[in-house]
Amino acid sequence: MTKAPITVAYGDGIGPEIMRATLHVLQSAGAQLDIECYEIGEKVYLSGNSSGIEPALWESLHRTKVFLKGPITTPQGGGFKSLNVTMRRALGLYANIRPTIAYHPFVATKHPQMDVVIIRENEEDVYAGIEHRQSHDIVSCTKLISRSGSERIIRYAFEYARAHDRKKVSCFTKDNILKMTDGLFHQVFQEIAPQYPDLEHEHWIVDIGAALLADTPEIFDVIVLPNLYGDILSDVAAQIAGSVGLAGSSNIGANAAMFEAVHGSAPRLANQNIANPSALLLGGVLMLLHLGQFEVAQKVHNAWLRTLEDGIHTADIFNPTVSQEKVGTQEFASAVIDRLGEEPIQLKAVRYKKEKIVSHQPIPFHHSQEKKELVGADVFLQFNQSLEDLIIALECCIDTNDGMTLEMIDNRGMIVWPQKRPGIFLSDSFRARFRIPTTTVQKVTHHQVINLLERLSSQGLEFLNVELLYNFDGKPGFTQGQGA
Repeated sequence: MTKAPITVAYGDGIGPEIMRATLHVLQSAGAQLDIECYEIGEKVYLSGNSSGIEPALWESLHRTKVFLKGPITTPQGGGFKSLNVTMRRALGLYANIRPTIAYHPFVATKHPQMDVVIIRENEEDVYAGIEHRQSHDIVSCTKLISRSGSERIIRYAFEYARAHDRKKVSCFTKDNILKMTDGLFHQVFQEIAPQYPDLEHEHWIVDIGAALLADTPEIFDVIVLPNLYGDILSDVAAQIAGSVGLAGSSNIGANAAMFEAVHGSAPRLANQNIANPSALLLGGVLMLLHLGQFEVAQKVHNAWLRTLEDGIHTADIFNPTVSQEKVGTQEFASAVIDRLGEEPIQLKAVRYKKEKIVSHQPIPFHHSQEKKELVGADVFLQFNQSLEDLIIALECCIDTNDGMTLEMIDNRGMIVWPQKRPGIFLSDSFRARFRIPTTTVQKVTHHQVINLLERLSSQGLEFLNVELLYNFDGKPGFTQGQGA
């Protein structure tokens, strides 16, 4: 077999230890890998590179298109961007797949039947990282959900379920509150689900869905979620299954893939030979499947399961009632190697087949034929005087010639005018909505919005941000303020 080129980064904290253990097992099992190693993470950050990625690593990834990555430490604050988010977006790794399985009775869990796959959208949502400090008191974050991005991850979830003989796909959103962003994700799920009549489908509001996942995870099979919820709940799922230290993940795109442990770099455990390499090792198994080395992947996975059964455990999962020996990082890897070719007796042995690969059909951007019309603008303002003074100043900015009226003023989303709410806490950031009446056929031009901003400025009002208001086929493409 021709060796598959892969890019490897050992990472920070416990990363080098668990990566050495992982590569030792994979190569001992016969994995055919041509490895290119590069520095990534804290050392690169501290050298002055705010991305945490040395340029040569990008060149390697463009050649290999496969990345086995150890956990990294992102310095807090100071403008450092998350390396994980950067890698996922730069390589187009839109799907994050995180299997979470209970290994009862060898790993403690309250849910011995748990076998859930979390499929997380990987590029959009608040993880786009678009944040601004608007005023002295308010910071904002933009949540981005696209129809094409939602369709791509949801279709991947159904294809994954079908390829892996799963029975049901569940979708979690918060569209009872986030009616447009999460509402779009839910809508696309409902549109795609009937195309897979062989699979059950259901939708849950994320809070009750999360509660059910923590309480009765056996009712779920494959769960597809937007980015933020998927990140949080995949960690929750891994922990209730037994340990985050046993959870590997794959990040899949049309042209590249990255494999890693779910957990972080755990610097307090570094250089002590006590970290559990299992999560990264299982990420390595997912990598072998991606590379088509099915027999080696099966051999490693079954040897790992047999090691758990034999009670050879690292400190994080050691339990005197079931464990036989507490071992370090490298000793655990050696134990797995000793069992290559063996299979578990009590736990279910894995069987990997070539058809388990999920195809990546391109999802075209939908060029909508909807009629898009500009009907107004939301203007965010910093104002430190009384609400009454703001109302007077805004009313002075109305020009009857352009047809826009002052429809509402809100503070942190809650309407404070024309509905009056005495005693409500006010921040220093207000939103003023200027909009043409819904009964008129008149439309707004960008020039009229610019003139509005000039009038606001002439009144001494400091505008922070402007969101244009559009109708699509006559329906508002924006939400009402709370309390309308």
